Amino acid sequence: MTPNPEAVVRVDRDGGVATVTLDRPDALNAITRDMLLQLGGALEELAADESVQVVVLTGAGRAFSAGVDLKALGDRDLTDGAVGDHLDAPARAAITTLTTMPKVVIAKVNGFCFTGALELALACDLVVAAEEAKLGDTHAKFGLRPTWGMSQRLIRLAGVARARRLSYTAATFTGAQAAEWGIAAQAVPLAELDETVRALADTIRSHSAGSLAAYKDLYREALDGGLTDGLAYEEATRYPIEDTENRVAGFR
Repeated sequence: MTPNPEAVVRVDRDGGVATVTLDRPDALNAITRDMLLQLGGALEELAADESVQVVVLTGAGRAFSAGVDLKALGDRDLTDGAVGDHLDAPARAAITTLTTMPKVVIAKVNGFCFTGALELALACDLVVAAEEAKLGDTHAKFGLRPTWGMSQRLIRLAGVARARRLSYTAATFTGAQAAEWGIAAQAVPLAELDETVRALADTIRSHSAGSLAAYKDLYREALDGGLTDGLAYEEATRYPIEDTENRVAGFR
């Protein structure tokens, strides 16, 4: 029998609010296949739990998540800058649940939030960030290309020009800037983040669960004009990226 993988996703329930924590703090919650599988399973369970009205997604320690764990990729082929179905399949499954579950999902960005982790955060209904948090889309820095929705969601939130600049330069930006630019709904000092998110979650869950589920579906329908086709194009289109291995070598 194959042993169960180490638990790297933690779920805590409190008064109708479920907090899902990416829990590899020593590795800045870097994303692995096991983490994505556990995340997807946890989200599916919460989606079906009628006692939960709001889900908060966050990270343990000083990071939301530093993004994909390049070391965990081992010697996997990164042809044309894609991480492959090993990660893509469970990531897309988790993101589909985030975007379709009849619960409001808040990404509580407490610290570093890069690339694949930013794609997870952008799939949530609301992003609330610590002003001091550091975020960024660093795909281009490592010769990678987005496959979890970055190319479709960042442009909708940040606008065309800013999304292009952030992706082309792989620039790091703060939680305060994320709020200023519309990527985050709100940014507060880190010391106030937990209290702010809890108050927001409590306000949301005090309202009609059916109404909130309807709003979530209606907003998704309004935004999905072109999104579904865009996501399919992002997934299906291949690009000749030849320097990925050289760029990630120091991380494997």
